[in-house]
Parts: sequence; structure tokens; C-alpha cells
Amino acid sequence: MIEVENLVKKYKDNIVLDSISVNIYDGEMFSVMGPSGCGKSTFIKCLVRLIKPDGGRIIADGKNMAAIDDEFELAKYRRNFSYLFQGGALFDSLNVMENVCFGLKYLTDAEPSNYERIAKEKLSLVGLNNVEELEISELSGGMKKRVSLARAIATEPKYILYDEPTTGLDPVTSETISDLILDMQKKLDITSIVVTHDLKLAFSISDRVAMLHAGKFDFVGTPDDFRKSDNSVVKGFINNSIIDENNHKNGRE
Repeated sequence: MIEVENLVKKYKDNIVLDSISVNIYDGEMFSVMGPSGCGKSTFIKCLVRLIKPDGGRIIADGKNMAAIDDEFELAKYRRNFSYLFQGGALFDSLNVMENVCFGLKYLTDAEPSNYERIAKEKLSLVGLNNVEELEISELSGGMKKRVSLARAIATEPKYILYDEPTTGLDPVTSETISDLILDMQKKLDITSIVVTHDLKLAFSISDRVAMLHAGKFDFVGTPDDFRKSDNSVVKGFINNSIIDENNHKNGRE
């Protein structure tokens, strides 16, 4: 598991993460919830050490990864992770096959002769077949998310980090991506960490959810406990999410 102890991150005088502590267990789906700008993405970027924390510890494989500055050791640590960026972060200059193979070249020891086979296997896992030669500009939003996920799992990581995986998608596609994330979790038996403000997504996929507010986790527990919580921050978030969803529906109507 990943043990996070008193994690601190600040930008100048703005404290984004204020002594956060939590354990994320092997094989679980852990979701971090909160409104936009609350520090959710900063949290997972600290976990993968894309950002260096200003304090605290991140214990993985018996080492405090928060304190390591050696780039070679950090590179080895990051190979355990795949990161699904909010916008997918696909390379427009590369086709689907080339995008999925990108991580194989730089993050694994796989033989180049196996790249195509691995890429096709992972694309098939996310429900895409015969799309290898398509350009990224030819893909729908949902297909781009699937290609991004295929690229993420191609390196066979221990952990997958999802940054707002349903943002910008219509409700039907969002539900499809939600089902896909859950399916990947079961098939690959990996640890997944999702940051989202999408209440429906978090409730449908999570083993546990955490509520990030004012730099701290106000709540950590099961989705059912989250629904029943008397915590004012949790209740306010749920109510605002319901209002936003109703306004969105009325806008469409």
C-alpha cells in the first residue's frame, strides 16, 4: 500500500495540502472528491512525484518517496504508475498505435517487436479494435479517453491515477467510461486512485472516498458512509452536486 503521512504542499503562501494522512491499500479503488481547485490533482501529482511535497512522507516499497531527489530513483518509482490526464494528453502528431506504444518505449523493457501485439491487446481491453491507424483528430471524446486508458495500462503499472476522467463528456459516455474504469480494476487487479468532482462516478466505482476540503481530508470512508455522513462539508458537496446536475438537465431540456 501507499502510506501518506502529514503531506504538505503549498504555493507561496497558499497551503493546498495541509498535513494530509491516509493509507491507500493494494487493489482498492480510492477516490478523492472535492470542488474544482481544492487540490485534488496536486494530491495525486505528489503521489507520483510530478510535484515535490513541501513536507510529510509518502511511503511506498518501504521508502519515503517524498524525500528522494535522485532522478534515477524517482524514474524507477514512477514506472510503477500510469497517469490518465484530464484531457487525455494524447499526441496529435502520432496515430493511435503510436500513442499506445509511446510508454512501452520509454517506461518498459519490452522488446520493440512486441509493441504492436501489446498495443492491440490493450486497445481490445478498452473496447477498441481496428483503430490503430486512426489519427487522434478522427476520434470522439469517448474514444480518446479509451485510447488514453489503453496507453496507461500498456506499461502494466501497479497504480493508475485518474485525473477527472469524466470531465467534458456527455452523461452516456461518462457512464461508459465509469464502467470501463471498474472493468479494468477487476481484470488487472491494480490499485486505482481517482480524483473527481463527479459524485455519480465516485459512488459507482469506489471502495472508499475521501473528501478534500481546506487542505485536509474531512472524510474518508465507503460511498455508503459518505451518503449517510452528517459532516457539513460532505452534505454541502452532495447538495451542490445535485443542484448542478438538475440545472444541467434543465439546461438540456
